[in-house]
Amino acid sequence: MANILLISGSNLELLGEREPEIYGTTTLVELVEIATKTAESLGHSLEHFSTNAEDEIVGKVAEARKSFDAIIINPGAITHYGWSLHDALAAFENPIVELHLSNPHAREEWRKTSVVSPVASGIISGFGADGYRMAIEAVDGLLKKAIQ
Repeated sequence: MANILLISGSNLELLGEREPEIYGTTTLVELVEIATKTAESLGHSLEHFSTNAEDEIVGKVAEARKSFDAIIINPGAITHYGWSLHDALAAFENPIVELHLSNPHAREEWRKTSVVSPVASGIISGFGADGYRMAIEAVDGLLKKAIQ
């Protein structure tokens, strides 16, 4: 059983209300429920952490080094400028999955740059709510490969 940390960054508490044509109508609470059920079905536990503050995310990632086997992170807009987040994730030695509801590469030019991608094990984007299930399944696969 692995302990997985799901991190939700800036403005994700507005999901379901903010730009539903881009992000869908599923709320953050519902997305966390999808991830939790998927993790439990695979024998893992999931903790969710949500904040709009980059420094709080960086602190949580630093703490995670001691107690989590993997991180799934949807940093929101912090994806595109959060170099302190990049550095914190680079120090995390276990799997990291970068997650986005929309496909940043199909959107504005500034969204095509991610400071998280270079330190992530993989990226899931553009699949809407299904991405949360897919991210848990990806982590499960990465963890299984690590113990082989």
